[in-house]
Amino acid sequence: MNFSIPDNEKETLLSSLKIANLTFQQNYPGDKPDRQPVHTVYGGANLFKSDTCIKMGHVALKSLQTYAPNFVILADVLQLNGFLDLPSSDKKIEKLVKKMDRMSEKERRADPAWLPYSIYNKISKKLKSEAVEDFRIDFEDGFGNRPDEEEDATAMNAANELAKGMKNKTISPFIGIRIKPFTEDLKTRGVRTLDIFLTTLLEKTKGKLPENFVVMLPKVTIPEQVITLVRLFEIIEKKNNLAPGTLKMETMVEATQIIMDEEGRNPLMRIIRAGEGRLIAAHFGTYDYTASCGITAKYQTMDHPVCDFAHHMTKVALGGTGIFLSDGATNVMPVAPNRGEKLSKEKLKENMESVHNAWRIGYSHTMHSLINGFYQGWDLNPAQLPMRYAATYNFFLSSYDDALFRLKTFVERAAISTLTGDIFDDAATGQGLLNFFLKALNCGAITEKEALATGLTLDEIRSRSFYKILQGRRGKK
Repeated sequence: MNFSIPDNEKETLLSSLKIANLTFQQNYPGDKPDRQPVHTVYGGANLFKSDTCIKMGHVALKSLQTYAPNFVILADVLQLNGFLDLPSSDKKIEKLVKKMDRMSEKERRADPAWLPYSIYNKISKKLKSEAVEDFRIDFEDGFGNRPDEEEDATAMNAANELAKGMKNKTISPFIGIRIKPFTEDLKTRGVRTLDIFLTTLLEKTKGKLPENFVVMLPKVTIPEQVITLVRLFEIIEKKNNLAPGTLKMETMVEATQIIMDEEGRNPLMRIIRAGEGRLIAAHFGTYDYTASCGITAKYQTMDHPVCDFAHHMTKVALGGTGIFLSDGATNVMPVAPNRGEKLSKEKLKENMESVHNAWRIGYSHTMHSLINGFYQGWDLNPAQLPMRYAATYNFFLSSYDDALFRLKTFVERAAISTLTGDIFDDAATGQGLLNFFLKALNCGAITEKEALATGLTLDEIRSRSFYKILQGRRGKK
């Protein structure tokens, strides 16, 4: 067989291409299979206690039980799939609930009420077991600008409460603090709070941080702000005998300048690189961003077109980097306007309508985020948590059958595909399909049994790596 390209020239060109390919893969390793929380609750540092997350779960569950005492009411409020087939009278609703409770899971899946029934019960279970997945002790917008003495005292107290929560195992699986931004007028205060909080915490815990601890640096506009925090981390780590790289950070996308700089470039990748591997997530700040675009308060919503633009620019800039992305918050709180034990029927009805309206807004915003590929958002009030999980569970459960078919088919096809070097051609696609089930499992949307329907073993799923799964299966042949 004759060839036109000499071997030595071909190898020279392909070797050069290999360097470029490997550099690209290093910059874009793909989505991380690590657990990503579905939300971050931001709460004022002055209000934080060791059991705050536990108490928020109680408040959230009470809100759900008060304004949707059964799954039929919730389905009707949110117009969940199948809600038109559900009864409206109390007696028929009670009868349906009892019937669904007695059914096996297989029988329920054949019933039109399966989706809303499952969503409601999964919300209740989640609020009782792990209502808050991620919490940020907030020294910025949730705390405000206060005298130095007050913020100093709050930083020490919050650190002591966090240490107590670590000991009592009452904190969320992910937790951190938000300090003030490194703008010229607030940088000194931000550094002071960071130092006091971490020094106090590490003294109290004998040098131990909570799992998945992170520092949120808000209002970032230039890489130098991130670089400064990295250098401060290094000093703190050395002083407290922490391993280099222990402290992690997040940034906030809440100014137009972080979407496009003075030269018309998107600076997000440069800001991420400035973190030197410590910057693990980027959170969107809905209200600061819309304000920076000149949007008036009445129209500052998560689904505003300017937010969608910023979301897509962020996705384009950071897609495939492994950086976790989070959407912002809904500012309409599902809190009843009328308080008291002996309210009139009119006042109770007004409360119900007000909460349900806020539920619909929050649910719609979260679904909008999920559909656009943002699997995390903010919550600001415990009463928002039921809708966070309602939307999340609806998203995963309503997509389950299609995702199941796709992953099973892909695994069967990929298992017999050709292995080129160390990389399967379609490993990234397979990882994306696997990540759907990992995310659904992590938040409680599906059970391990439902994940096993993919044809993967529990060990394979827990490996969190589609590439390792294929390697293992090929090795058994």
